[in-house]
Amino acid sequence: MKLLHRPIRTNIPERSLLSIKNLRWLLLLWFSLSLFFLLISLSTTTTTTNNSNFSSLRIYIYDLPSTYNSDWLSNPRCATHLFASEVAIHRALLRSPARTTDPSQADFFFVPVYVSCNFSTLNGFPALGHARGLLYSAVQRISSDMPFWNRSRGSDHVFVASHDFGACFHAMEDVAVAAGVPEFMRNSIVLQTFGVTRPHTCQNVEHVLIPPYVSPQSVRSRSDPATAGRDIFAFFRGKMEVNPKNVSGRFYSKDDNTPGRRVRTEIWRRYGNDGRFYVKRKRYDGYRSEIGRSTFCLCPLGWAPWSPRLVEAVALGCVPVIIADGIRLPFPETVRWPEISLSVSESDIGSLAHVLEHVAATNLSVIQRNLWDPAVRLALMFNEEVQCGDATWHVLVALEGKLRRRRM
Repeated sequence: MKLLHRPIRTNIPERSLLSIKNLRWLLLLWFSLSLFFLLISLSTTTTTTNNSNFSSLRIYIYDLPSTYNSDWLSNPRCATHLFASEVAIHRALLRSPARTTDPSQADFFFVPVYVSCNFSTLNGFPALGHARGLLYSAVQRISSDMPFWNRSRGSDHVFVASHDFGACFHAMEDVAVAAGVPEFMRNSIVLQTFGVTRPHTCQNVEHVLIPPYVSPQSVRSRSDPATAGRDIFAFFRGKMEVNPKNVSGRFYSKDDNTPGRRVRTEIWRRYGNDGRFYVKRKRYDGYRSEIGRSTFCLCPLGWAPWSPRLVEAVALGCVPVIIADGIRLPFPETVRWPEISLSVSESDIGSLAHVLEHVAATNLSVIQRNLWDPAVRLALMFNEEVQCGDATWHVLVALEGKLRRRRM
């Protein structure tokens, strides 16, 4: 018995079928045009951001008494040490095209308080015990003298927290976490160096991640990493206490379960006598010349995940080797960190030499070429006046983005 295949009959008229086909083409055309204009829009937005003169952004800078800021500059170190971005940002904003002297026209309000310049007479470290009180006093003053803090409950006010654990204002993580972000600042915007990918009390505030301060003058002399003679394979100079005699040493060598606590001590133990590694424990003022001679620069976590070594390495053409699990790094839209650095897990210190040897034999030249991009170095530098593409410029771009989102 044969099965006869008969054409399937439909009740849809031929004209209707043509209409359906036309509709499909129209939908496809509509989708294509929508995608085209979306891409054009995104491109325009990116171009506007990259060439921003901040014509739509206005920042008012409070004129606080000198006891909150400039008096601290009697110690020259205040404007040059690793936490000095609070000074640099203030100075740059005073000359910025985004500045307004009319607070009624302002989108944001900058509160210039220098909290990192109270150096301990015992060890020279910045002492932060006064920070919360000084900041609270400044807020009390501006909220009583002007209406703008009370109007927004501080949500359009900007502070700098350029030290170890940012908005928690303490150098030791356990104390910082226990204290948390000061209640009076929890609605504000904080420019801070501390950032991690995991939830953390000290970033439970709207914030912009910034690099630690490195003086542009101190890293002015640099040479192409791909062509310069670099006679040091892997470099690190810093505290790596094995038999601690001070609070810093006790922190670095303490044998507990705190992640990352013993990273520096392990570097010293494993590689202190390895001829491929130039590892030194004592302070040396000319250490930047050593960075300039090095191919790889180790950037292990210290008291906090971040370190000025990271910026110094980039600025001087040494490939940063980041050993700080879960660290967040500043301005990734410009500084493409995976393309200019290496990341090694804290638990993989034992494999560090093998990792560096492998990179040196494979894609080192590519990383060095990316590292030599002038835009990368510029993005991590704070200048006396805002330069297009520098660190303060990126801060303004971030604030401009926040403003745009608030207006949507």
